[in-house]
Amino acid sequence: MKFIIKGPQKDSTASIIRKIGYSAINTGTGKISATRPLEPGGFPRFHIFLEQSGIDLILNIHVDQKKVSYKGVSAHSGEYDTKLVETEVSRIQESLR
Repeated sequence: MKFIIKGPQKDSTASIIRKIGYSAINTGTGKISATRPLEPGGFPRFHIFLEQSGIDLILNIHVDQKKVSYKGVSAHSGEYDTKLVETEVSRIQESLR
């Protein structure tokens, strides 16, 4: 699910990631990505991609239900437009006000 945080942003992207309770990860794609686990084992987890568009910040969020099963394959049993994701989007928007 994509959503936009209108700019200008007063904090850096790294600060925003921490402020919303996420940890940055290296996806190997060059994109800015961060996660927030829902359970202690690391999965399921919220996974968010962040992209600057002018002064706005575009966030694309989903839930990874499990780790990637096969090396070199990006399939991860993701959920994109569920009530859980909608609730997390609301939480993020509220924390950035």
